[in-house]
Amino acid sequence: MLSSFTLRTEKEGFYDITPAVREAVRKSGMGEGLCVIYCPHTTAGITINENADPDVVKDLLYGLEKAFPDLPGFRHSEGNSAAHMKASCIGASATLVVEKGAPLLGVWQGVYFCEFDGPRERKFHVKIIH
Repeated sequence: MLSSFTLRTEKEGFYDITPAVREAVRKSGMGEGLCVIYCPHTTAGITINENADPDVVKDLLYGLEKAFPDLPGFRHSEGNSAAHMKASCIGASATLVVEKGAPLLGVWQGVYFCEFDGPRERKFHVKIIH
């Protein structure tokens, strides 16, 4: 089963999509299997990380900015090379185990859509594999 979602983003940020992922798994009716969350964009990504303390997201964004600053020597004409680098580092997908009809996440974990080149209207997909 494939569920597709649309998300309106700001310039840069992490968006908690855990509720959408949980709902897609619930609607599938699957008890056990895998859940793949996929981002079809080259300047955005998907990650799993702490969702209890919002400072973690701020620190992740700060660290990515320090690791991949926008540099004047970049040649890509759209001016978003740093966003492409961040997206490549984060990755386009994440896979979760589904157990007892729910994504198997740790107590502090959430699923995030990572925007590095907004504002934009973005899509992400959740594929349930039995």
